[in-house]
Amino acid sequence: MELVFTKWVFGFFLCCCLVFSKAYSVEGILGDDKVRGVNLGGWLVIEGWIKPSLFEGIPNGDMLDGALVQLRSLTLQKFVSAENGGGTGVTVSRDVASSWETFRLWRISASEFQFRTSLGQFLTCDGLECSAAAQSPRNAATFVVERNSNRVHLKLKNGAYLQAMITNQLTADYPGKPGWDDNAATFEMIVSNNLHGDYQLANGYGKDEATRVLQRHRNNFVTVDDFKFLYRHGINTVRIPVGWWIAFDPDPPAPFIGGSLEALDNAFSWAQAYNLMCIIDLHAAPGSQNGMEHSSSNDGTIGWPNSPAYISKTLDVIDFLASRYGKHPALLGIELLNEPSADLVPFDTVVSYYKQGYDIVRKYSSTAYVIICQRIGKADPMELYQANIGSHNLVVDLHYYNLFDPFFDHLSPSENIEVIYKNRQTQIQALNSANGPLVFVEFD
Repeated sequence: MELVFTKWVFGFFLCCCLVFSKAYSVEGILGDDKVRGVNLGGWLVIEGWIKPSLFEGIPNGDMLDGALVQLRSLTLQKFVSAENGGGTGVTVSRDVASSWETFRLWRISASEFQFRTSLGQFLTCDGLECSAAAQSPRNAATFVVERNSNRVHLKLKNGAYLQAMITNQLTADYPGKPGWDDNAATFEMIVSNNLHGDYQLANGYGKDEATRVLQRHRNNFVTVDDFKFLYRHGINTVRIPVGWWIAFDPDPPAPFIGGSLEALDNAFSWAQAYNLMCIIDLHAAPGSQNGMEHSSSNDGTIGWPNSPAYISKTLDVIDFLASRYGKHPALLGIELLNEPSADLVPFDTVVSYYKQGYDIVRKYSSTAYVIICQRIGKADPMELYQANIGSHNLVVDLHYYNLFDPFFDHLSPSENIEVIYKNRQTQIQALNSANGPLVFVEFD
C-alpha cells in the first residue's frame, strides 16, 4: 500500500512518500486507508532556514551559541591555536586555520562569551597565561568581546585585555585600553554560524524578548485556518515536531521558552475539529541526538548517546506525551526520535531506546503507531528490521533528501515522487518484502 505524505514549508508542499510494507489498514484514518499529510516544520521546533526573520533582532546575531570562530592576530598575522585541539596550551602561531584554530562560542550575553575547543575544552586565562584545558564551562574564562566590524578585543572580567606576544604566546596583560589599530590586543575575527535553533534563539534574545518572539511565532505560523485549508484539500494527517522541553511546560529549563504545549493542545483540537490525525515527532532530545539546529544542539555537538541521564529524560518525555495524548481520538502515532546520528549514536543505543519507548507508548495506547527513525548518515535502513523492537503498529521512518540538490528545484511534487519511485525502487521493494515493520519513506 502506498501512502502519500507531504511536507508543509513556506506555504507550499514538498513531497514525501510513505510506503507500507504490506497491505494494511491505517487505524484512525477516516474515509480510506491512505495517509495524506504535511509536516509542520519550523513551528514548535525552530529551524532558522525556514523562517530566518526570527533571528533578525538579536544583537551580535552572528555570534550565537555554536558559532565557529577563528582569531588572527593583526600584529603577528597568525591564528590563535589550541594546541592538539585542546587540553594543553594556547599559542598564536599558525599561518592557516584548521580545527585547532577553530572555537565554538558559548554565549553568555550579547557581549560575553566562552570559547570551546574542537576537543571540548574551554579557553581560560589563569594569571597572565592562557590555556585551553578547562573541562567545564564553570571553570572557563568568560570574555567580554569588544567589536569593531571584524576586529575584536578580548577582555577578562577583571579588565585585563588579551594580547599576542612576539613569542607566540597568548597572555592577558596588555597595558591599558587598546585602540583599533594594528596592536597586539587587536584580532581579526572570522565567524561562521550554521546553528539557528531554539537554543540559539532563546539564549540570543534572552528570556523576555524570546518569549515575545516565540509567542508571536507560535500564534501565527500555524493556525486553525491552516487545518481547515488542509482538510479542504484532502489532507488527513499532520506530523508535528516537538522538543524535549515541552514536557516541562510552562517553565522549561533555561534557556528554553514555554508555550509549545499549549500550541500542541490547540493542534489536537483543530485536528479533531477537521477530522485530521496527528503524529507527534520528538525532534529534539536532551543533549542533541545529531548536533543539528533542529535537535536544538547548543553548539553543534552531540551529547545524547553518551549520557544515561539524557536518555532517561527522553523516555520520560515520551511517557509524558503518550500519557497526555495516547487516548486522544486525533492521535495517529508518536515518533520516538528524529534522525539520530549514524556516526555518533551507536546502533545498540538507539535500539535499546526504541524498545523502551515502544513499551512506554503501549502502556497508554494499543493502537497508536510507534514510529522509529533511521539513523541519519551512513546507516543501512535494513538494520532496524533486524531488531526486535515491537510487534504491533511499528513503523520505520526512512528519509530521502531532495531539498538540497538543485536537480529537484524545478520539479513539481508529482515529479519529485516519480524520481523517488525510480531511483529508490529497489530499496523500497526490499523493505516492502521484508518481514518486519511498516515503512514510512519521507523525502524533502
